[in-house]
Amino acid sequence: MSPEESSARLGVEAAPIGIVARIKEALPEGTFAVGAGLIVAAITAYLFVIVTLNALNAKQKSGFSAFWALVFVAGVGFFLPIEQEVSRAIAARRAQGLGAGPLVKRAAGLAFGLLVLLLVTITSVELLGNHIISDEFFHGNQGLVWGLELSLVGFFCMHLTRGVLSGNGRFRPYGEMMGAEGVFRLAGAIVLAIIGVKVAGLFGLCLAISPFLAVAVAMRSQRGLLTDGPPAPYSELSTALGWLLMGSVFMQVLGYTPLLGVSLLGTGDPKKDIAIRATFASAFFIARIPVLLFQAVQGTLLPKLAGLAGAGKSQDFRDGLMRLLAVVSGIAALGTLAAFTVGPIAGRILFKDFDMSALNLGLLAAGSGAFIIALTIAQALIALNAYARVAFSWVAGVAGFAVVCSLFTDIFLRVELGFLAGAVVACALMLLQLQRVMHTGLAISAQSLLEAIEHEPLEL
Repeated sequence: MSPEESSARLGVEAAPIGIVARIKEALPEGTFAVGAGLIVAAITAYLFVIVTLNALNAKQKSGFSAFWALVFVAGVGFFLPIEQEVSRAIAARRAQGLGAGPLVKRAAGLAFGLLVLLLVTITSVELLGNHIISDEFFHGNQGLVWGLELSLVGFFCMHLTRGVLSGNGRFRPYGEMMGAEGVFRLAGAIVLAIIGVKVAGLFGLCLAISPFLAVAVAMRSQRGLLTDGPPAPYSELSTALGWLLMGSVFMQVLGYTPLLGVSLLGTGDPKKDIAIRATFASAFFIARIPVLLFQAVQGTLLPKLAGLAGAGKSQDFRDGLMRLLAVVSGIAALGTLAAFTVGPIAGRILFKDFDMSALNLGLLAAGSGAFIIALTIAQALIALNAYARVAFSWVAGVAGFAVVCSLFTDIFLRVELGFLAGAVVACALMLLQLQRVMHTGLAISAQSLLEAIEHEPLEL
């Protein structure tokens, strides 16, 4: 009996089956897997932060929050563009029937060189600067410096592997890797919390080791990824690598300017500084709840937008993008309102020793809201190949943070208003650029949209 006949017997219309089939055909392979991976990664990241910060005292919590920010600024900021270019170049070779083995080896060499440069820089600054990283950011915890370096090795492996998988159209293991990393990270933190570990460095190891485990899970049954092909010059990887690298690093810097700013700005009293940074760490992650909602919405709306693009419905895609921006703006507004009203209550429920005013939480949430709107626009611009416009917008955002931060004396207000101003500057510039680019009538493909959302992620 056919599905249509079964539906008829049940009194159900058979037409929707054909619609679903057409939608699935229009979607790039693995779209749902990527969306699911985004959602799992978002939820597990938030739970990991809650478990970790509640397990640590003020000094350890302060150091860990700076560690988290530095890991994602350096790890994602520098290796995400490698993933992007590897994915694009492999996909181009596949379209021509060419093997990607030499290309991957070339990319691995380039990424490894970048990794070595980062590791040497961190080690040199730490040793020659009289332990300046461990003292200024981690309050003397050198274990977090080692964790930072190990994390960079893990992010190097993970992003290179993700680029190889997505370039070969292996989106299911790609999504599995995103979700698995978060699950392993959270599982490790739960075990440490249960046995009573109070050392930030060990929780940092959960963050550092999880990429290796996620790669192992995703690659467990993958074959035929490194087939023989013609030699790969560096130019095959560098179409937009400079712009992508610039945009990626400054995007991550802007996203974490509140945490980094609090870590660098001080009162001159070490004990007071530790208390300020520990208090701010919990508030920062409470204010990032809109980011959690953003990732969930992104994961659920990705299939629909990609389907419209794949079906060639450019006007419907534009309408869908505008609706997505409206939804994200709504999330931003709701998150800001919630932070101003019930934020302190939520903070006391989720984090021990929470003490932050509604005003401070509201300003942080407003900055996060403007930031996710800017990120949504950036994804559309990247899908339209407007890499330079995105990069300069993020640079302008960081500059905006620095300018506004210099106008105030209160540490909390400096980083909160600076973050809000920087995010608004980046958002306004990218919105202006999006209007200009879309008015030119440039087409967008389902694949380019999917890649933009994969490759412009945001951790908490």
